[in-house]
Amino acid sequence: MSAKPVGASVAAHPDPFAIVRTRGYTGLLVMAALLGVPISAVAFGFLALTHELQSLTYSDLPRALGFHSTPTWWPVPLLVVAGLLVGLTIRYLPGTGGHKPAEGMKTTGAPTAVELPGIVIAALASLGIGAVLGPEAPLIALGGGLAVWTVRLVKQDVRPNASAVVGAAGSFAAVSALLGSPLLGAFLLMEASGLGGAVLGMVLVPGLLASGVGSLIFVGLGSWTGLGTYSLALHHVPRAEGPDLAQFGWAVVVGLAAAVVGEGIRRLALLLQARVERRMVVGTVLMGLVVGVLALAYAESTGKAASGVLYSGQNALDPLLAESAGYTVGTLLMLIVCKGLAYCASLSCFRGGPVFPAMFVGAAGGIALSHLPGLNVTSGFAMGIGAMCVAMLRLPMTSVLLATLLLGSPGLTVMPLVIVSVVVAYVVSLRLAPEPDALPDGQGAA
Repeated sequence: MSAKPVGASVAAHPDPFAIVRTRGYTGLLVMAALLGVPISAVAFGFLALTHELQSLTYSDLPRALGFHSTPTWWPVPLLVVAGLLVGLTIRYLPGTGGHKPAEGMKTTGAPTAVELPGIVIAALASLGIGAVLGPEAPLIALGGGLAVWTVRLVKQDVRPNASAVVGAAGSFAAVSALLGSPLLGAFLLMEASGLGGAVLGMVLVPGLLASGVGSLIFVGLGSWTGLGTYSLALHHVPRAEGPDLAQFGWAVVVGLAAAVVGEGIRRLALLLQARVERRMVVGTVLMGLVVGVLALAYAESTGKAASGVLYSGQNALDPLLAESAGYTVGTLLMLIVCKGLAYCASLSCFRGGPVFPAMFVGAAGGIALSHLPGLNVTSGFAMGIGAMCVAMLRLPMTSVLLATLLLGSPGLTVMPLVIVSVVVAYVVSLRLAPEPDALPDGQGAA
């Protein structure tokens, strides 16, 4: 979602809002609203297919083969197959299978039509079979690419600035309901793109329109099909106590811990990515094996399901909070270690987004700390999510909103604590980050 052509167009006008008052901009708004319908429907279908693949490969297939329940070792061959499929897709199909998640949450423009099949296949193989990544990055790429491709089918000579706005609107529509609110998706895209000033307004208005339309389509399809909206939601949030001095102290501790853990995950993922890319297919298979073994180790050592380590963690956040009393500190620490390392391996070569696993690791860490005096489970949960998100994404506003709006009214109570933990984690993460020249194989752009 590159806005440079839009910025150049704005700079050419003494009045930066002159373009907004033109007939062409009105046409863009109409186009954004119209595109929001099919693109959000495609995004809904993508999420539904991903969910069905998860159930098919992890639950239905073992039963079809005669197992009464899914064996603890089942993720090992499952992730090896996923690694092979993703590696072959990246190696032989146009493009790189989409955005490289180890390089952070970035928007680099809509992909071309020829790259879309590789993005879809790599994402489905990653997310549907157990990689520890979320669907947000593939949806952003898919929405932007489909929007630009559709417009160019109708009109070949689309100007670059109009193409950029249309691609942004498509991305807004695709993630409109994923994070629980169209506004959260909008904040994520705005912060990740780095837009500002009049340019932000030009792109934001069509994007919000497409996002609103897309959210309605998600709700309608979820009701019609009975599948739900695949939105991030919590249904069991304990009452939060008002912030006190002890909890503000914990906010600093959580921020510091998240910055250290997040930077460790980022560096290890980039290091692994540089190694894997030398032999993509073999390296991706090996990383799949690592993820499977970590899931097996967690299941064998804790008695919990291996699926706790697999997948993005989006659907596991609500049960984790609701059943937090049933997790010992040892189990939570094992979950954090295994999920964090599987997250590193998945970031290095699989295709998906980094948001939901960061939220899950942070939430598990916050719950683990809540066993200590002075910190309740809701505050720890929220601060962990916000601090780990900003450590991984470098998006402070989005991180605060993700951690607070998700909790409903208790989120407003703990918002001051989340802000402190996010600010601490953000500043410390930037201080810990290596200089661009120190990163492996020119990965300084991350």
